[in-house]
Amino acid sequence: MELSPEKLRDMLRTMQTIRRFEERASDGFHDGEIYGVVHCYIGEEAVAVGVCAALEQGDKIISTHRGHGHCIAKGADLDRMMAELFGRVDGYCKGKGGSMHIADFDIGMLGANGIVAGGISIITGAGLAAQLDGEGRVAVCFFGDGASNAGPFHESINIAAQWKLPVIYVCENNLWAVNVPASKSVPVPNVADRAAGYGIPGVTIDGNDIQAVYAAASEAIARARAGEGPSLIECKTYRHRRHTERIDQPDDRPAEEIAAWTAPDKDPIARLVSELKERQGQLTEAEWQAMDADIVARIERAVAFAKASPFPTNEDALEDIFAD
Repeated sequence: MELSPEKLRDMLRTMQTIRRFEERASDGFHDGEIYGVVHCYIGEEAVAVGVCAALEQGDKIISTHRGHGHCIAKGADLDRMMAELFGRVDGYCKGKGGSMHIADFDIGMLGANGIVAGGISIITGAGLAAQLDGEGRVAVCFFGDGASNAGPFHESINIAAQWKLPVIYVCENNLWAVNVPASKSVPVPNVADRAAGYGIPGVTIDGNDIQAVYAAASEAIARARAGEGPSLIECKTYRHRRHTERIDQPDDRPAEEIAAWTAPDKDPIARLVSELKERQGQLTEAEWQAMDADIVARIERAVAFAKASPFPTNEDALEDIFAD
């Protein structure tokens, strides 16, 4: 699938926005300004952006504990996101959710989830709702390799396949579930191999190649909109950071593996920058530097917005507990 230079530059801007946001979130966490735990999406940006670029506004997605990238890729507001991380009342969840629980129903972001595989059954329900309303919408679930071993993965795909629900299950296989390698917990070579057991398409792709992600997502989305049921896409990718930003977080990944996956030929952003530069006139170094500077400035404005927002009061803890 040949994408236009404009489309690729838009994708690059979104990927770099995710990366700079995550770097700033990490800084805020280590400076003691962000509370709770931060799980950085650095290195996996092509998955969220490649999939979400193929979606429409009304389509729904659900995320994981490593969810900032999915929020940004679906169009979330950076100010409200940063305010939520900083625990302020102008955040998406009024400062009560923090890093792992951002949601924005207006853009189709049904939330991030701190429970492994916690979003898979929820998005399957969203797929059923999309099927019932008959407006051609689809639902996308992002989850990790570890979640593919959990019951909700198998139960949800089974019923989605049986009812031909318009759901795309996207496995972000970063090869490690905290410190357990996928090779030690997944008994098949690829998570996508499990699709055959449910009679649905399953494909394994290079999750750091944004064009490959976009092409696979587009095909699965078109199939879902046509009423042909769910698909499973496995994106082989890699997180550049340890599982969380905690300084005491152990990291059992081999140094040589980390070095190989963080090299420019594997890094999804560096790969796309290189590709655009090699295509004469599609991106110059000056344009790339200007884009990055603009992104950094935008994120710093989000930080300023967050810091200017007040903390919730004690009384706020008693609000939003029950539905109206």
